[in-house]
Amino acid sequence: MQFRVMLVIMVVLCGALASAGCTFSKTSPAAPTPGSGTPAGTQTVVAGSGLTTVPTDVIPSYNMVTVDVGEKDYLGKIPVIFQGGIGMIHVKKIDAKLTRADGTVQTATIGIRKGDQIELDGTRGEGPLRGPVDRIEVWVTMDNGQTYKTNDELREYRTRG
Repeated sequence: MQFRVMLVIMVVLCGALASAGCTFSKTSPAAPTPGSGTPAGTQTVVAGSGLTTVPTDVIPSYNMVTVDVGEKDYLGKIPVIFQGGIGMIHVKKIDAKLTRADGTVQTATIGIRKGDQIELDGTRGEGPLRGPVDRIEVWVTMDNGQTYKTNDELREYRTRG
């Protein structure tokens, strides 16, 4: 009788181990190291603009923050807004860089409080055409010295839809 109980327990344990082993992969991807420049997206190119974007950095979840780049308005103004996040207490500096279609560059520093924003002076559209494309890049520097590129986006002149 004791043999039968032990046999049943062994079969149940083997079944549990076999099913648990099937739910995990034998190799798992390595976690990105902070500030390593791990790509999070793909390169973007707008035909005829000459400007391209590159993948941004992956910020560790414990330092996650959000910076939004708004639409370019009819005057060419592009808002950049710090939305905060779980890691906002570690943010020491937020820098934004606008590269206009004509090649000129504007840089600015955004405040580190949630809701702080700046407006960058992008290029304006001409006539019925879509107008030029501008590139906006944002870097967030943390209190440990790590800097992450959080945004790299192209903004076209807004058209009426």
